[in-house]
Amino acid sequence: MSLKRIVVLSGAGISAESGIRTFRDSGGLWEGQDVTEVASPEGWARNPELVLEFYNQRRKQAMEVAPNEAHLELARLEQDYEVTIITQNVDNLHERAGSTNVMHLHGELSKCRSTADESLVYDMDGWELKWGDVCEKGAQLRPHIVWFGEMVPMIEPAAKITSTADIFMIVGTSLQVYPAAGLINYTNPDIPKFLIDPNASESGNSKDIKIYQQPATSGVKQVADYIRENF
Repeated sequence: MSLKRIVVLSGAGISAESGIRTFRDSGGLWEGQDVTEVASPEGWARNPELVLEFYNQRRKQAMEVAPNEAHLELARLEQDYEVTIITQNVDNLHERAGSTNVMHLHGELSKCRSTADESLVYDMDGWELKWGDVCEKGAQLRPHIVWFGEMVPMIEPAAKITSTADIFMIVGTSLQVYPAAGLINYTNPDIPKFLIDPNASESGNSKDIKIYQQPATSGVKQVADYIRENF
């Protein structure tokens, strides 16, 4: 008998519990910077060194924090289920917790890519990417991040995976960020769905979603235990 497939959509709330700051909580500022200056193609064109330094600091911070109990519990589910994590987060905390099948919608802090050929993506050794660091074609490297105004190339593969889910879990996102929030529309209407987020609204979500208005670290454990007992 094949294992049931759990698809998890994770957002900023799960990383916040490891100490990674989220920009949506701070009035359009992210670590004191206007997000359009550090997370858009226009900001990159205006001041690439500022953008590089901003992501260097994010990368350094991400390397200093550790996966939390929610990340670890999702990884443990792989012992009994086929688990795919679709994350809006650019950190690698899911991978560091032990999850083996992680799809990053918005890119990855630990990678950089060519400004001349976006198919040239490189793993980074440390936390620093400098102006003058170039790809094999001689073009400047940029953070491997999907910025505001850019296409989200992984959204179609994510929708395809979501459509195969036997169980769908949403963690640390209140389903306000598109296109990721639209993934729930690709699920089979009959499967169990769980939303874990302290800011989740009962009224704003469909009745077939079981809502846990609590942090990821406690909510994921409750949902994981419930899944093990019932599926």
